[in-house]
Amino acid sequence: MTTFVDRVELHAVAGNGGHGCASVHREKFKPLGGPDGGDGGRGGDVILVVDRDVTTLLEYHHRPHRKATNGKPGGGGNRTGAHGQDLLLPVPDGTVVLDGNGEVLADLVGEGTRFVAGQGGRGGLGNAALASPRRKAPGFALLGEPGEERDIVLELKTVADVALVGYPSAGKSSLISVLSAAKPKIADYPFTTLVPNLGVVTAGSTVYTVADVPGLIPGASEGKGLGLEFLRHVERCSVLVHVLDCATLESERDPLTDLDVIEAELAQYGGLDDRPRLVVLNKTDIPEGQDLADIVRPDLEARGHQVFDVSAVSRKGLADLSYALGALVAEARAAKPAETPTRIVIRPKAVNEAGFTVTPEGEGFFRVRGEKPERWVRQTDFANEEAVGYLADRLNRLGVEDELIRAGAHEGDGVIIGGDEDAVVFDWEPSVSGGAEMLGRRGEDHRLNVVRPAAARRRDREAQRRDAVQREFEEFDPFD
Repeated sequence: MTTFVDRVELHAVAGNGGHGCASVHREKFKPLGGPDGGDGGRGGDVILVVDRDVTTLLEYHHRPHRKATNGKPGGGGNRTGAHGQDLLLPVPDGTVVLDGNGEVLADLVGEGTRFVAGQGGRGGLGNAALASPRRKAPGFALLGEPGEERDIVLELKTVADVALVGYPSAGKSSLISVLSAAKPKIADYPFTTLVPNLGVVTAGSTVYTVADVPGLIPGASEGKGLGLEFLRHVERCSVLVHVLDCATLESERDPLTDLDVIEAELAQYGGLDDRPRLVVLNKTDIPEGQDLADIVRPDLEARGHQVFDVSAVSRKGLADLSYALGALVAEARAAKPAETPTRIVIRPKAVNEAGFTVTPEGEGFFRVRGEKPERWVRQTDFANEEAVGYLADRLNRLGVEDELIRAGAHEGDGVIIGGDEDAVVFDWEPSVSGGAEMLGRRGEDHRLNVVRPAAARRRDREAQRRDAVQREFEEFDPFD
């Protein structure tokens, strides 16, 4: 059974916005009190948030599809629909968010760091918000926008100061168990460690974390063994420690060869050349191991490495190693540039920027792309002619019709708004300059302008009856 997962694919779906409401206020003696339809609520966001109590991505391995709640529709009486609830997804510290093409979207480090993986849809406006001097009583409302859907990849890169690297069964787990309070699995067979283990070490005034990276073998950077899955956990570490086995039973191996192989794999993986290294000659409590350590130490020191003879069993040399690592970690922390407050750069759009494009596509077709036109199309209820006319007005004011003329469009050509997956296609009629002309004084309810006192209405009805009687009398023929 899988107990540790450090890479998952997540399908995040934000909540849809609620539809706006088309309503007219009515009460006694005031049957047409004007539009009072409320706006729809905003859809909930899908948000990744760093939680130090979470150490694995296992939860998203089992349930990769996550969806926030939708916003509620608006109601009469200017009631705004409730907003959808944001969906907070806790992730481990050090999680990297990538898109489907492998581009990094966010690097989440530090408790509480957030990233919006899916933006909730906007709520549609009610007819109260759409009313204007020209459109006193709109008979339509805008639809809520769908929430953002996104497929992302989450990769966990362990946040630690020191990484212990080496061949399987080199003694890395035993070493971290005596340097810290960590209790990793320890056994006498290769690949005992299947997950990175973290331990906290105190050396004087310096407190740092040590990561036990699962064993590497030749070809690890190309996917052999477990290396490719766990080399990413070395990236964030400030110091690398080569743990060399001086008591290996494999005749073709020796500490110098092991060091060369691991360094080659690290170089092939890339991005680790600037990390300081230490070399630990492990298992020197065994006489043969101590003899081999004495033989290879001069060669290692000639290469410029700082070498420590240690034993996890007898705890030989652990204090010196711990303080040496603490000094390197403190030096690396001091060398980091001071964090500066985040600066927000505002780049307003140019005043002459249209915000949309018109592109010919084949014979007799033109495609319109842009944030505003596509959003307006999503908000339109095409079953309502008044709403369609309102869309035509908006597109006309934006300059879409003028741009179509410049692009060479003719009456009857097909106009496509949006991408292939959610496009709306209609036949263009350049003679209609906007929806208002097509529908007349659209949105005006003439009943609002002819409401008269009851006595006046009764007088009108009596006059109509008298006129009808007079016409009958004049048309009466007694000889018929």
